[in-house]
Amino acid sequence: MKFSYKYKKPINKNNKFIENFFIKKGLKLLVDLSKKKKPSVNQMVVNEPYIPELDDLYNLYQYILINKRTTILEFGSGWSTLIFSLALNELSNKFFNEVKQLRRNNPFELFVVENEKKYLNITKNRILKFNKYLKIKKPIKIKYFLSDVEMTTFENRICTQYKKLPLCNPDFIYLDGPTQFKAKKDINGISTRHKDMMPMVCDILKFEYFYTPGTIIICDGRGVNTKFLKDHFKRNWKYINDKNNDQHIFCLNDPVLEKLNKLQLEYDKKNKLD
Repeated sequence: MKFSYKYKKPINKNNKFIENFFIKKGLKLLVDLSKKKKPSVNQMVVNEPYIPELDDLYNLYQYILINKRTTILEFGSGWSTLIFSLALNELSNKFFNEVKQLRRNNPFELFVVENEKKYLNITKNRILKFNKYLKIKKPIKIKYFLSDVEMTTFENRICTQYKKLPLCNPDFIYLDGPTQFKAKKDINGISTRHKDMMPMVCDILKFEYFYTPGTIIICDGRGVNTKFLKDHFKRNWKYINDKNNDQHIFCLNDPVLEKLNKLQLEYDKKNKLD
């Protein structure tokens, strides 16, 4: 069946609009924290949580809402984890009964893979505090996975992989981890731990054929790693380089697989948030 999935891209907004958006959501703390001094672009190793970048977080929130995602897989953790949880919670409140009719075994669930225990604990505690502060009665399920990262090869190319991945089939993947400096072992003496190397993860490629048409992948920066993914994907992915937001977006544009996949794509299109 011929098919072309048109994912929706958030409309760029000015800083004032974005700040007001988060304030109305009860997230003024993010606005205040975003005004703190950010690490230098040349500071490659950072030992404290990153300052929230409001424009990035706003775009991620909108990507989830306007494309009505049901299951998110996040590589790396941070402020984005909070944003994903809040966006999924908003969708769950409106569409949970409808999504139950689709073949989604993890409806409105977030899977987070992190290789540093320190940051995973920070993220967990942050989510709990905000759920309490925002008085969220039924927060969505978040499943956290702590996994080492090691050097490996994919089709004879040197890269990294997580040793353990969650069992899920997401319709949205966010690639913002791991740090290149924590990969264990080496391949023929090569490791990403050297400062002149770049992040080069291959995990997304290893279960590419399980993704359903309409799946969206966003890489936060990581231009070289994005090129690696693009060169090794086997299916029909639409690719957009969003230079304004330093994001690389892939959308799986394969033909519809079967009836349930078609129903999910119809759900994506027909329902609108008020």
